Amino acid sequence: MARRAKRREKGRTMTEKEKAAAGLLYDGNYEPGMMAERIHAASLCQRYNTLPPGSREEQRAVMRELLGKTGDDFLIVQPFYCDYGYNITIGERFFANVNCVILDAAPVVFGDNVFIGPTCGFYTAGHPLNVIQRNQGLEYAYPIAIGNNVWIGGNAVFMPGVTVGDNVVVGAGSVVTRSIPANTVAVGNPCRVLRDVTAEELGLPPAF
Repeated sequence: MARRAKRREKGRTMTEKEKAAAGLLYDGNYEPGMMAERIHAASLCQRYNTLPPGSREEQRAVMRELLGKTGDDFLIVQPFYCDYGYNITIGERFFANVNCVILDAAPVVFGDNVFIGPTCGFYTAGHPLNVIQRNQGLEYAYPIAIGNNVWIGGNAVFMPGVTVGDNVVVGAGSVVTRSIPANTVAVGNPCRVLRDVTAEELGLPPAF
């Protein structure tokens, strides 16, 4: 019985959602379950974005319903947009300024003490360079991870699959196409490390 079950499982066709989770090309444009999840997230985003600016408790309640996991202390300035919501994790003392967009077809994880400037984008989603595949509506999704104590300047964009280490500063207008190591300042399009963060900037005691 167990052997027959394994054979059935091995021959089973993956769902589009399973393909996305595995980092494979998938077509989620018309898959009913994924469409319903996106509509649900869009509805919560709309509700959030139309709340009065001072209604912090209501805002946090909607965000806790929308996002996969949140810390206790966070502020996301309206408007905010995402694809699914449940793939997003934010840590403690998280701040995102206006027009933050997270395309979370794959997990997007933010550590503690992350500050995000206005009009930043975190895009797990991408499309193949192959024209035929792209015109078929295929796409892929790779996770994004942002470490602790990260400051991101306005209009920065993070592409699929990148990781940003702890104590990093990403300059305004940067396009992050590769992972950024910890304890660095990185800027540009494409974003590259400019210098290390100094011991003083890290708050470390002076060396004697």
